[in-house]
Amino acid sequence: MARYIGPKSRIARKFGEAIFGPDKVLAKKNYPPGQHGQGRRKKTSEYGIQLREKQKAKYTYGVLEKQFRNLYEKAHSTKGVTGEVLLQLLESRLDNIVFRLGLAPTRSGARQLVSHKHITVDGRVVNIASYHVRAGQVIAVREKDKSMEVIAVSLNGFNHSKYPWIEWNATSMSGTYLHIPEREDIPENIKEQLIVELYSK
Repeated sequence: MARYIGPKSRIARKFGEAIFGPDKVLAKKNYPPGQHGQGRRKKTSEYGIQLREKQKAKYTYGVLEKQFRNLYEKAHSTKGVTGEVLLQLLESRLDNIVFRLGLAPTRSGARQLVSHKHITVDGRVVNIASYHVRAGQVIAVREKDKSMEVIAVSLNGFNHSKYPWIEWNATSMSGTYLHIPEREDIPENIKEQLIVELYSK
């Protein structure tokens, strides 16, 4: 399963955001990496700005280029605003929903839970992080894994009400994907229109 395994703090510093989760390095060095990170930056071209936004979205959701391009093509052929549909498709990935449910502190942690077969969808174990979850489906922790410390620690104090498109059931340790989220409900700082403009060239 392809995924980014490079230095995460360096990428977070590049974008000036903790896109992989809490980052102590970013807190200490809130400037771009490299020899001239603290120096004057040259003006970025329009293409550079668009490319940067696409890269930020890819790193945020843990998707590599080919998969991201396929998602864009699917969004482009779907009725609706292409950029918004793209983000909605990314939000509907199983690893992202496991993250939104608070079962893991980061998307990479959520991806690991999925790939190690700790997560079920409608009662069936699914170990494909990119699995597209549909409205009404129930995502849960597999019965024998409900006592896992990593999940308990992640859930401790987690506020499930901040994501109105997901309903959490603490008793069964499961969440229902109620509906596709509206753009204003997706908290990621991504300018999706720039991505659309990049692919439209």
